Amino acid sequence: MKSKEKKMFPLFVDLTEKKVLVAGAGKIAARRVKTLLPFAGEILVEAPEAEKEILDLAEKGEILYRKKPYAREDLYDADMVIAATDSKEVNEDIYSACKCLGIQVNVASDQKKCDFHFPGVLEYDGVVMGFNGGGKDHRKVRQVREKVQEALLEDKGEV
Repeated sequence: MKSKEKKMFPLFVDLTEKKVLVAGAGKIAARRVKTLLPFAGEILVEAPEAEKEILDLAEKGEILYRKKPYAREDLYDADMVIAATDSKEVNEDIYSACKCLGIQVNVASDQKKCDFHFPGVLEYDGVVMGFNGGGKDHRKVRQVREKVQEALLEDKGEV
């Protein structure tokens, strides 16, 4: 018998030749961008204003930043979209359009409107590990990731 609790399947995806559009450029968007940086081929951030971290990454050429509000046509060539604006209406429009277009979407402000979650990521000796608590306890996920990292470093004699 299947559980009624929604669980996220850990799926590792090749994003090296994919375009990720991030609508919004605040603190949450910056965290998502930093998580994606080692994995995504192209990250485009669009927002009228941006956190310093976003501007710094754009200046270094690690991401593209367009100082503009979201427009639906911006979605058309995206492979994955992060809706991280401070407008519920804009995030809802992004979600609806992505669902119609078959684009994987994550609405940062509503875990029920996410085709995927962002895991706690740990890279160690060429192994990438993802930690996820199904959106329930982010602190616990971080603590488990940190414990695993400590154990791996201790085992290697790096702590």
